Amino acid sequence: MRIVTLNVNGIRSAQRKGLSRWLARVEPWDVVCLQEIKAGAAQVPRPLLAPRKAHGFFLSASRKGYAGVALYAKPKPKVTTGFGSAEFDGEGRYLEADFGKLAIASVYLPSGSAGPHRQASKFRFLEKFLPHLLELRRQKREIILCGDWNIAHQAIDLKNWRSNQKNSGFLPEERAWLTRVFDEVGFVDVFRRVNQEPGHYTWWSNRGQAWAKNVGWRIDYQIATPGIAVTAHAVSIYKNRRFSDHAPLIIDYDFELC
Repeated sequence: MRIVTLNVNGIRSAQRKGLSRWLARVEPWDVVCLQEIKAGAAQVPRPLLAPRKAHGFFLSASRKGYAGVALYAKPKPKVTTGFGSAEFDGEGRYLEADFGKLAIASVYLPSGSAGPHRQASKFRFLEKFLPHLLELRRQKREIILCGDWNIAHQAIDLKNWRSNQKNSGFLPEERAWLTRVFDEVGFVDVFRRVNQEPGHYTWWSNRGQAWAKNVGWRIDYQIATPGIAVTAHAVSIYKNRRFSDHAPLIIDYDFELC
C-alpha cells in the first residue's frame, strides 16, 4: 500500500505545476491526501477530480479560497467529514476515509504564524482535536492521519531550531502537545520510525534561498496506530519537482488495502 500526502497550497496552482502528471508517475499509489486545496469541488481542475481512476473526495472551507482538504482512493471508502468541532469543521480540516479494518484521514491543522489571534485559534484546535485522537485509539481499527500538522516535533525536524523556539510551529506548548499524541495517546510518527537521519524536511519558506539551501521544516506527517505503522518499509520526500512550498511525503506499507 502506497500513501502520498501533500499540502498543495492551492490545488489549481499545483495542477498548473504538473501535479496530475506526477501522480501518474508515482503509481502505484492507493491513497493520496491533499491539504490547503483552497477550492470547492466545482473549482477543482478536471484532471484532479478523479486521477488514475481513483475516487475523489473534497472538503472545502466555508470561506472561499481558504484551507480545505481532499482524498483520493482506489478502493471506494465510506467518507466522513469533520471531527465534531463547531468552530473548526467549517474550515475544511478533516476528511476521513473508512476502509473497514483501516481508516485514513487527510488532516490540516491551523497555522499560528499570522499573529497572536491565529496562534490562539491553533491552541484551541489542539485542545479540541486531542479528544478525537483519543477516541480513534479506542476504536478497534488501524488509522493513518496524513497531512500538514504545522508543528515540527524535535530539533532534528527543522534546520534552524535554535532561532525558532519562540515561533509558531516550534513553540514548546505545540511540541509538548505532539509528544502527548505519540507518548500518551499512542500514535507513531511513521517517517521517524523508518528514518532517523537529519536534513529531511517537507516545507520551506519562500523567503531568501530556503529551498536551495534546504533550510526547511518537517511539518507534514503520516501519523499512525502502531499496528499499521510497524508495516511501513519505505519512506521518501519527493523534491525533484515543486508543486507548492511543501513536498510530497510518500510511505509504502506492507499492507493490502481492499
